[in-house]
Amino acid sequence: MDMSDIEMFQDRSRSNWVRVSTLVMLRWIAVLGQLTAVLIAKLVLTLHFELGLVILTIAASVVANLLSARLLPGHRRLSEREAALMLAFDLMQLGLLLYLTGGLNNPFALLILAPVTIAATVLHLRSTLFLATLAIVLITVLWPWHLALSTATGQVLELPPLFLSGFWIALLIGILFLGVYARQVTTEMHAMGEALLATQLALTREQQLTDLGGVVAATAHELGTPLATIKLVSGEMLDELGDRPELHADAALIREQADRCRDILRSMGRAGKDDLQLRSAPLESVVREAAEPHLDRGKALHFEVIPASDTDLRQPIILRRPEIVHGLRNLIQNAVDFSDRSVSIESSWGPDAVSVRIADDGPGFPASVIGRIGTPYMRRRRQPEDQARRPGYEGMGLGLFIAKTLLERSGARLSFSNGSEGDLGGGAVVLVEWPRDKVMPEGGALGKNPAITL
Repeated sequence: MDMSDIEMFQDRSRSNWVRVSTLVMLRWIAVLGQLTAVLIAKLVLTLHFELGLVILTIAASVVANLLSARLLPGHRRLSEREAALMLAFDLMQLGLLLYLTGGLNNPFALLILAPVTIAATVLHLRSTLFLATLAIVLITVLWPWHLALSTATGQVLELPPLFLSGFWIALLIGILFLGVYARQVTTEMHAMGEALLATQLALTREQQLTDLGGVVAATAHELGTPLATIKLVSGEMLDELGDRPELHADAALIREQADRCRDILRSMGRAGKDDLQLRSAPLESVVREAAEPHLDRGKALHFEVIPASDTDLRQPIILRRPEIVHGLRNLIQNAVDFSDRSVSIESSWGPDAVSVRIADDGPGFPASVIGRIGTPYMRRRRQPEDQARRPGYEGMGLGLFIAKTLLERSGARLSFSNGSEGDLGGGAVVLVEWPRDKVMPEGGALGKNPAITL
């Protein structure tokens, strides 16, 4: 992918994630649960509390839901501010209910975790922090200040001070832990989804380029016969129109333009309607094709071909799959970006495996992240030398994720390490290895394309 594609996927906005109908439905469920709890407490457990004020507080949620359903279309997605305000209202309404029904002595105080968890899932960090702070303030205020719950005999229902303190601490930890946990999991899922989409787009584009090559080859093959006919007829016309200069010049122009069409088609690509080179090629050819966009970027690329000592010296013919070409291209791009002067690309094969080793003379992979390479949006603090080497690079790890995903899709195994001091100065090393049966075309030979005679 180019830089514009990566920048597109770096915008990981969480706005407009939630529809109005979703929060309205959740609020109706909350209202139903609150009414059920109030009726059971009053009619079954015969507890004494301010029933009228409690009903009014629940009615406020009903009115808010009716207004939301009437003023906002159900399919409309809430903006960041609208969703935050709706969740803040739910927190305040729940806090008021708890104030009227015993504060933290009410076991339903646990429900104050719900709006914070929802916020951590769908809102930005600023809104999540605001709602988490509001929830902490509410439980802190409700600890000492609330209206007491009492039984029919007048006994006040209160937890021992030690238990009440423990419950407050548990709620505080729950708000912080669940908020962080929900946000982290959701962020990783969102990042993975975007990275997989980016990978699919990269693969689609590479496939389109391959298909375009096939179209060019097919065009050259199909136009071969008409162009040959035009050349033959124009040649006969030149012989017969020797005594008519004006028509002779036209016939010569037709022949000249036919030759021009032939040359254009030859320069556009490979000949043959079903060019097998588009589907398979020698290992070194595929590697060089992957590296081609980075040959003129001011770094020396050294290609080596190293057959195993106990195998045939002939290079294996491997499938020229878009996943392989694009995956290797991303790895080579990363090596060129971070190298100081040179990059070594070794192609090797044995009886059972085919491998490509890419090493650079740069600083190597940071020790703190080498175990997590291939994870999308893997952030780290940028060093000044990184900024100078790659001004537009944000350390997101998306390119390596795409390369790893595409190559593993082709059956490869990847390993990332740092070389020794004698290995190009100890830079980054990536080893890509395929079982031969994963990349070898059926029959194991390149084949022969049908010849075209123009």
